[in-house]
Amino acid sequence: MSVLTRDEAQTRAQLLEVHRYTIDLDLTRGEDTFDSRTVIHFTARTAGNTFVELKPAALRAVTLDGQPLDPETLLDNRLPLTGLTAGAHELRVEAAMRYSRTGEGMHRFTDPTDGETYVYTQLFLEDDQRVFAAFDQPDLKAVFDVTVTAPDGWTVLGNGVAEHQGAGRWTLAPTPRISTYLVAVAAGPWHSVRTEHAGLPFGIHCRRSLAPYLNADADEILDITRACYDRYHEKFEEPYPFDSYDQAFVPEFNAGAMENPGLVTFRDEFVYRSAVTDTERQTRAMVIAHEMAHMWFGDLVTLQWWDDIWLNESFAEYMGYQTLTEATRFTETWTDFAVTRKGWGYDADQRPSTHPVAPDPDAVPDTASALLNFDGISYAKGASALRQLVAWLGEKDFLAGINTHFARHKFANATLADFIDNLASATDRDVHAWAAQWLRTTGVDTLTPAVTEAAGRWHVSVGRQGSRPHRLAAGAYDRDPLDGASLVLRERFEVDVPHGESVTARPGRRPALVVLNDGDLTYAKIRLDAQSEETALRNLSAVPDALTRAVLWNTLRDMVRDGELAPAAYLEAALAHLPEETDLAIVQGVLAFAHGQIADRYLPAAERPAALAALRNICRDLIRRTEDGNGTGLRLTAVRHFIDAATQPDGIQDWFHTGGVPGGPELDPELRWRILRRLAVLGATDETAIAAELARDPSATGQEGAARCRAALPTPEAKAAAWAGMFEDDSLSNYLFSATAQGFWQPEQAALVRDYIPRYYRDAKAVADRRGPAIAEAAGRYAFPQFAVDKESLHLGEDFLRDTATTPSLHRKLADQLDDLRRALAVRGT
Repeated sequence: MSVLTRDEAQTRAQLLEVHRYTIDLDLTRGEDTFDSRTVIHFTARTAGNTFVELKPAALRAVTLDGQPLDPETLLDNRLPLTGLTAGAHELRVEAAMRYSRTGEGMHRFTDPTDGETYVYTQLFLEDDQRVFAAFDQPDLKAVFDVTVTAPDGWTVLGNGVAEHQGAGRWTLAPTPRISTYLVAVAAGPWHSVRTEHAGLPFGIHCRRSLAPYLNADADEILDITRACYDRYHEKFEEPYPFDSYDQAFVPEFNAGAMENPGLVTFRDEFVYRSAVTDTERQTRAMVIAHEMAHMWFGDLVTLQWWDDIWLNESFAEYMGYQTLTEATRFTETWTDFAVTRKGWGYDADQRPSTHPVAPDPDAVPDTASALLNFDGISYAKGASALRQLVAWLGEKDFLAGINTHFARHKFANATLADFIDNLASATDRDVHAWAAQWLRTTGVDTLTPAVTEAAGRWHVSVGRQGSRPHRLAAGAYDRDPLDGASLVLRERFEVDVPHGESVTARPGRRPALVVLNDGDLTYAKIRLDAQSEETALRNLSAVPDALTRAVLWNTLRDMVRDGELAPAAYLEAALAHLPEETDLAIVQGVLAFAHGQIADRYLPAAERPAALAALRNICRDLIRRTEDGNGTGLRLTAVRHFIDAATQPDGIQDWFHTGGVPGGPELDPELRWRILRRLAVLGATDETAIAAELARDPSATGQEGAARCRAALPTPEAKAAAWAGMFEDDSLSNYLFSATAQGFWQPEQAALVRDYIPRYYRDAKAVADRRGPAIAEAAGRYAFPQFAVDKESLHLGEDFLRDTATTPSLHRKLADQLDDLRRALAVRGT
């Protein structure tokens, strides 16, 4: 399949101006394909040749200016348009297009709960070609007129207000000028909750089987939506640019959400069927805020080429967290960002595949390479860089520059250079130099304090490994004289790194704890001086501010990964301090790292049982602490992690059979499937029990739970069936593929699955070649044998990547996995 190069896109943009698409989709043609008729009105500025893209199941007819073109000239996804004359043209394309089971293009899903069918589009980055013919590049914006024929009883949603014309025909209001990848359609017997705000129709939508759960949270979701909408209108001078705002929670969605103008699509796991923590509700709210920010940055003003995708995602990431903090009850969102997102960026930035936040255009020569940059750098590091920029520039000047950007480029496209020029117009600071240092460089700086004391004053100097300037706060903490265990903030002061003077002098004796980047305003790995490290390990839970504690936990995490702190010491810190922790995001993040990395990868296999025992002890302490009914989120988190760390079936088996944990919670579907999966790993359940649970919960989530459990059973037959489902039979949807992969590899079953490790690389390549980027991503992320932390596995993977050509998405994922494996081996060796 041909990919579009940047040079080709520039040539086509110079030749064409695209005015309007008229698209007619017929969704009543059966379960496999739908009909797509597209009329494109465009102008050629000069005479020349070009091409239009589409990926049909069958190309039926093409006419250019009324003259038929030969459908047989379609090569891969390109239909040549030769001999264009200067002036206006009309292209008509009629095709049958194939429904997707992988979340790409027009995805079709039948709900196992009630048999109802739903379809929706996910067209990023070039999957619009799976739905309609297009001049497919972001800088050829056009107006879109869309009509849909749907089965009786269905509702159609789209970028504009939808009107039912009768007989299953729906028309969507024409869009303003938008990019091809932002067109959206969702159709099915949706359950909808509608309202109006600021004169616009707002709606939220989900499958009918999820209606009770959406109804339960509708007020919260709509309140968050309204609050973010109003706050963005206080920040941005350009009004919301579309005619409605719908949010559809759709099944088997690959991403968290997609910023389609007027119709944001979300993975429908955000419609909670089971109990969740308040941090998980905060995550959903952040995604709502993130996607709404895209309506301005991404949809109103769109990147010119895919090298600037970071601008979309970094801006939305930053604005999502910041706006949620300002406008909703979720006022501690930056703590969650520090715990769950910052490490994602740090890890990605230390791999060989790292890239600048804003890569050089030559580093993104085509659409295949562009897909590789959706990572922790474009999201977390970019958002961190913007947060640092705001700290340095000031929010007033930052927003002034952003509003200039919107005014100059609305309904058009812009580049990094445009963005920086617009910011520079609002300030006397050298934004161009800042951008060169922050956005065009790779890697993570490391900041290390040196603290001394003399003559009634204490002094701190900051050593920097790296090259970026940092504006940050340093926190000085003393032991509380009343109890000796608590820590109190003495002062927090600004530090510029590098600074004209290398040493900052402060009055009084040296504090017990000095924390660089207190407040987490910059992006850097932080180290502690020796006394501060001792204080942190002994008194971390006594630090008064949650965000400061998150900075310290990230410091310990990074020290483990860099071989500067023993994994066992991290576990000891978790044992000492998590039972006293009050912030849910910190508890969840520390437990996840302690189990997923330290117990499962960084410690030798012989030490894993003791590590799991330590995790269970932490969870028991948290469960005891919440027996009074307070801290339900902490209790739920502890119960989940206790289940995952169980090494004997008895206790969790009792919970499963009695339907609840003593003192709560009662087991909902999520907890029942979690226990059953762990019992499967331990060999304490079987297919009969899994089938019975699936009969109890036949939902899509239940199907995924059963797939995980079946793949986790410790028998050769179960492993063979799971492997065949993933790599030999292409009928599994994207979600069922991922669920099967998540169950397959288990550290407890190393001997049973050892022979599958060499098979993995060959079979992953084959399935990626056959099924495309979404399955390649899942094969690289979930089906990789992460438990196999040994040199033999590393050499096997290195040899494969060196000697075998793979799809770019799979190659990148495997390269990252192997680098993480190298790091795990290095940690074990320290």
